Amino acid sequence: FFQAEDGIRDCLLSRGLGDVYKRQPHGSAVFTRGETQSLTTVTLGSATDVNRLDGVTYQGHESFYLHYNFPPFSTGEARMKFSVSRREIGHGNLAQRALKKMIPNDNPYTVRIVSDILESNGSSSMATVCAGTLALMDAGIKIQKPVSGIAMGLISDENNTNKYAVLSDILGDEDHLGDMDFKVAGTKDGITSLQMDIKITGITTEIMEQALSQANAGRMHILSEMNKTIDAPRTELGPYTPRSEMIKIQRDNIGAVIGKGGAVIKEIIAESGAKVDISDNGTVKISGTSKEMIQSAIDMINGIIQEPEVGDVFEGKVVKIMEFGAFVNFMGKKDGLVHISQLAEERVEKVTDVVSEGDTVKVKVIGFDKGKVKLSMKDIDA
Repeated sequence: FFQAEDGIRDCLLSRGLGDVYKRQPHGSAVFTRGETQSLTTVTLGSATDVNRLDGVTYQGHESFYLHYNFPPFSTGEARMKFSVSRREIGHGNLAQRALKKMIPNDNPYTVRIVSDILESNGSSSMATVCAGTLALMDAGIKIQKPVSGIAMGLISDENNTNKYAVLSDILGDEDHLGDMDFKVAGTKDGITSLQMDIKITGITTEIMEQALSQANAGRMHILSEMNKTIDAPRTELGPYTPRSEMIKIQRDNIGAVIGKGGAVIKEIIAESGAKVDISDNGTVKISGTSKEMIQSAIDMINGIIQEPEVGDVFEGKVVKIMEFGAFVNFMGKKDGLVHISQLAEERVEKVTDVVSEGDTVKVKVIGFDKGKVKLSMKDIDA
């Protein structure tokens, strides 16, 4: 059913593609059932990687999406492939619906799943569902429950409605020559996605009940085999998996964090190396390849939105010298004035006798004047 990711890595390393492997998916699985095989990969991204939808009646985006590829060689054909077919789009949508509801609402990542069908003589969409579940858990996505899928078939006598046979896990010929292709995907507790194609006038309630019952037994068997390899999301993320955290800021502070023309947020991204995305409700998603990268961005944001209080001591940088004092930058983008009388205990004749532009100094907040921060360099330890 499942070939461990180590096998894929070893294959790539043996071909000198180790660096390519490191930059590629954050989770992967090879699912094989009979003569049907899916190589499925999961890549995690930030909010900027969402799939943007621009339709006639709907505009928006989705943070979880699945792409399904069915190359000609998977069925032994040798022909050109120019575009994604309607069949591939439909099968991908079926598998996406089967897995989508298992993604937790607080998942901080944009998740892209890609299923490449390597061989097919059965339901490749259901193989995609199974491989997608395994790859999601391999990537560390905390899915609510594992999902498996199976395709059911039907052979019936058109002259006798009571004479029929429901087939489990149909092959290509059974799909082509049979009367039904009924795909069922779900967890141990329920169904997440259904699709039915029938070639006869209709089916009876008894046939439907038997098909669902056999599908449930088949799905449970497949799930048990999948669980032998991996039965829960990995707790340790891979070294190249992006880390992500979310913080909440007041909507009034969104403009300050973004800055004029996006200057502030661009600086945060450049200095921290993390990706920062802000939604209209004040939710900030921060992602990076290390905790230090993320924490650096969080500290810079907090430095912008936090308000200093009287008595707080900060380390800042002298950014401007005036005759009456020095302006010190602290808490990220905040500036305050150290009056010449607050530079030292003794009388100071010139500001430049004590500080110069670019100096790093410790300052204490001593008050506010019409929204401006008053600072002192005296009695820092008091």
